[in-house]
Parts: sequence; structure tokens; C-alpha cells
Amino acid sequence: MSFLKSVCSGAAAFAMASIVFAPTSATAQTAVNELSEAEKRSGWELLFDGESADAWRNYQKDSLSDGWQVVDGALVRAKKGAGDIVSKQSFDAFELLLDYKISPEGNSGLMFHVTEDNPRPWHSGPEIQIQDNVDGHDPQKAGWLYQLYRPAASRTAQDQTPLDATRPAGQWNQIYLRIAPQGCEVCLNGVRYYTFKIGSKDWKQKVAASKFAKYEQFGKAGKGHICLQDHGDRVAYRNIKVRRIAEDGSVPQPIDGKLGLKPELAFPNLQWEQREAVNDAGKLQRLRIIELTYPQDGSNRLFAASQHGEIWSFDNDPKVEKSHLVIDLRSQVAAWDNPGANEQGLLGLAMHPEFKSNQKFYVYYSDAEQDRSLVSEFTMSKDDPNKADPKSERVLMEIAQPYKNHNGGSIEFGPDGYLYIGLGDGGFRNDPEASGQDRSKLLGSILRIDVDQTEGDKPYGIPSDNPFVGNADARAEIYAYGIRNPWRLAFDRETGDLWMGDVGQELWEEINVIRKGGNYGWSRREGTNSFGNRADVAGVSDPIDPVWQYDHRIGRSVTGGRVYRSQRLPQLNGKYLYADYVTGVVWALSFDDETKQVTRNEQVIPEGVQVLAFGEDANGEIYYCTESTRGDCIYRFAK
Repeated sequence: MSFLKSVCSGAAAFAMASIVFAPTSATAQTAVNELSEAEKRSGWELLFDGESADAWRNYQKDSLSDGWQVVDGALVRAKKGAGDIVSKQSFDAFELLLDYKISPEGNSGLMFHVTEDNPRPWHSGPEIQIQDNVDGHDPQKAGWLYQLYRPAASRTAQDQTPLDATRPAGQWNQIYLRIAPQGCEVCLNGVRYYTFKIGSKDWKQKVAASKFAKYEQFGKAGKGHICLQDHGDRVAYRNIKVRRIAEDGSVPQPIDGKLGLKPELAFPNLQWEQREAVNDAGKLQRLRIIELTYPQDGSNRLFAASQHGEIWSFDNDPKVEKSHLVIDLRSQVAAWDNPGANEQGLLGLAMHPEFKSNQKFYVYYSDAEQDRSLVSEFTMSKDDPNKADPKSERVLMEIAQPYKNHNGGSIEFGPDGYLYIGLGDGGFRNDPEASGQDRSKLLGSILRIDVDQTEGDKPYGIPSDNPFVGNADARAEIYAYGIRNPWRLAFDRETGDLWMGDVGQELWEEINVIRKGGNYGWSRREGTNSFGNRADVAGVSDPIDPVWQYDHRIGRSVTGGRVYRSQRLPQLNGKYLYADYVTGVVWALSFDDETKQVTRNEQVIPEGVQVLAFGEDANGEIYYCTESTRGDCIYRFAK
């Protein structure tokens, strides 16, 4: 056992305790009929608070009938003659989230842009069907836009019946609806069903072929009420949330302030040794720096890894010009710029905590020859402190990958001296392998291994305090699970907290602080929201809520970051920096480590920065890494 694993003192001991001895049973329960802090900041409002139905009235009436009642925090169609109800407010461009629970054989509906100058609300407002899909009596299924749009068949399904993501009668389901001139969308339990555009040629053709063709005002109002239908059956609604969309399609940023920092090239004169800017076909080669880290050897060096498979070292000096090609693994690393392979390549680099004495480092990469990921150990050359011996590779793990995406790949040594490995669910969409909640698989998990030991036929050891050691139904390497695509992992050097950004599918991006044995919900949940209709897996713990999540009107692909611990920019000190790759926004979260709650979210850079990863040096300075054909890929923040 290494010195680091056997002896800890001072700050290191505190950090180790916060990771290794974090309680496994503490879970943050998702609030019902409440807005999260992120939702409050980004413009969401409640249309039902679980106590009063004051935001609703009956269609063409001034009040709500007693057939609709508030029961156990839900708005329930409880009695005969309840009648269709509408929101008191009207909406033009908006988003809506709501949970529904339908009774066996039951039927209801959700309508939008309803005007009150017709005998029935569905004469003007298109209806999203709500029903019991098993024993219901209508061929139009839950989530379908009645007689207009329905989901296609799943590409992974053997039969070609329309996709069905609903949960059975008596269970809560979630509908997401977006109506806007830029485009409309419906998701059921987080799974995208269809998109459409009101007034388009396709829309007009579908309306003309439907029973709604005879209603002149159908779907033409552009603004109206939200309507919940009384179809004679018991139905319950809760978590009814709405957000107005601006004319340009934008929504408010979920921020408390703007820090007003700007990008600055950290090493403007740096040249990448032996980098080929143009390939043999004359095409410019894009350099993607995917990891930037440092060895604990007092050398003041940084190590940078490219997604193509090169690793360089260079002096941590803003004036540095020369880098050293430590190792070139391109021949054995799957090329990320092949079609559909942009989530493959060399995806992780970590220096051994005792690098000064053993000269070892670790990489995670996609194999160029087989559908698998490898975690390998390399040793630096005895003759050159800036070269690694390619023949020194010791493969620690081989992980089969069913698809090219969601490979994860971030690796980090914890303050306990063990290696943590972030694995995605295996890829494609909707977790087709059901990996997220299956602890018998390594995929969809954070692993924790001992690179200094071996165990049986494994070239690595398994820490005895891993949460599932001795559990016959789980892989002992797993530290936490229920993860979709972790991008990226990082330890806070001061508190020992393990942070992770988890890339979402249709609706939500999330930030998690990882707990030992924790279940982060995928693919029964995406963030705090329902996803899909798989049955609950026996024996798993309740999901832990993310400490922060944002929706896909804010961003579409989270890049998990690091906690800033440098004194160079005091306004960032102690804050978790993260970004969205698609929108190019960078934010800073303030996190209370005692309450485990986010207290503030600030905008660092407003847009336009496609951050692949965040790096850190020995001083706690945080850098961010991008893609460039010129090679200028490493930035820091400046006033």
C-alpha cells in the first residue's frame, strides 16, 4: 500500500474523510410543486402550488367547479361534471411541464392556445392525449398530438410500433411541451416524441386530414389558455410549471450576477512538438486538448492530452514556447474525427499521486481496433524526464463499448490515492442496454480502483471499503452509479468533494457531487425528472438529486469543471466553474459544503466559448481547453 493511502494528515485527511466516509443513505428528495433554484432563476412559474387551484377556472366560467379538488398535493378531477378547466393566464410562446396520473382505463387531455369563443376548448386548442395506454379505449395514445402527430418507432426496437415511454395507470408521468414560432416539441417522461411547427405545410396537411378541419379557428389563435380536459375519468395533475419564451426564442439565464471575465490565452507562444497541422490529404487537423493536469513532483510542469492520442509536457510559464511530446498513441487510439466518433479518442489522463518516485501516469482511451475502452498505465523513460516509454503500457481495464458515444473517460486520483473512472451508459439513446441502474455492469458508473495492487486475475485492486464489495449482484469496482455520460470528473483539492457533470438527453443537464454508493437516477430519471418507463430495479437506493441542473433552452451539453482554488482571481475562489459546450456559456457555482446546496450561480463568460474540458495546475489555477486548428487551445480567465 502506498504512503498516500496509509497516512493522511491535515487538509488531506479531511479531504479523504469527506469522500471515503460520506453517508450512503442520505438522499436529496425531489420537491413536489416547488421550483428548483435554477428554475426560479430561469423564468419558470408554478401554475399549481399543491395547496390552491387559484390559477385555474372552468372553461367559459369565472370559477372552478367542486368536481376538481386538491388532494394530497395534486389537482384531481374527482367528481362527475367537473368540466374542462383552463389557466386564468393566457400564453403565446411558452414551455410547460406537468405530471399526470391517470386512472385505469382513464382518459384526459392537455390543450394549448385555447380560446373561449367556441362551444368546446378542442375546437380551438390542439390536444395532447393523456390516457391509460394499456386498457384505454382510444387508439390515440398518451403523448400524441391528437390526430396530428405521434412518435416514430424506436430505432432499437425489434417491432416498429410507435415509441411508448408512458408508465402504467396509477403512476406519475411527465409531459414536456414547447410551443414557439421557432419550433414545437413534446416529450413524455423525458423521451422526445415529435417536433412540429404550427402553420407549416406539414401542419396544414395533417389538420386538413383530421376531424379538426371543420373548425375554422383550430390551431390558429397563436395565443390562448392551457386546458386540462374532463373526459369523465379520474385524473390527477401536479408539478405544473410554465415558462414564457421571448420573441427571439430566448429565456432568462439562471444566474445571480455576471462576473464579466474574459478569455485569455494562457500560453500564447506555446508550440506543440511534432504536431501535424495538416494531414497527408492536405486537410487541416483540429487539435482538441481534452485534459490538462500536473505531476506532484515539484517540476512546475503541465501535461496536456489531445483527443487524437498525443500527450505533451511543458513548463507552467505564460512565456513558455517549447513543449515535449511525451508519447504518441494515435496508432492505437480510435480517431474522434471519424463519422459518429466525436466522443471517442484519448479521453482521460491522470498522474499517479507518487509520480515523483514511480514516474507513472494513466490514460483512458478508445481502442482503434475493437469496440472497447482501455485504462492503461505508462511509465516515463529513465533516460528522458519528458518522454514516456510506449512499451511500458500495462492495461488495467478493458471495457466493452456497445456504441461509439457516451464513453465517459474522465479519470482522476482522489485524495485517498485511488483512481476514479467515469463511465457512460454505453451510448446511443434512452440507455438501450439498461446500464444506468444495473450494478452488475461497469457502464453507467463511477469506478474506484487501486492501481498499486492486484486482486486475483485482475491487474488492479479493489478498495475494501468500496460500497458494493461483497454484494453478489454488483460489481465491486463501482463507487456510484445511475450515470448517463459523465463529462468530466474533478476533485476539490480543499474539501475532497468529487464533482461531475452529466450530459443529458432531451431536456436536462446536471451537476452532481458524488457520494459513496450513490444512485444518480439514470435512466429512470434525468436530473430530478422522470425518464422512460422501465420498471424500478430491485435493491437500488433512491436517486440523489443533482446539486444543480439546467434545461435545454439554457444549454445542451454540460462540460463539468473544477473548483477554483487560486488567489489570482479572488472573485472565483472556492467556486465550481463549469460550461455548456453548445451555447459556449461559462458559469461559477457557489456551493455550501455543510448544507450541500448551491447558494449562487454567476455568469463568467456569456457565450461563444466551446469548452471541452477544464484543467488545473499545482497552484489551483483553473484553465479551460478548446478545439483549434492553430493549436491555441488552452485559456484562462482574465479581468
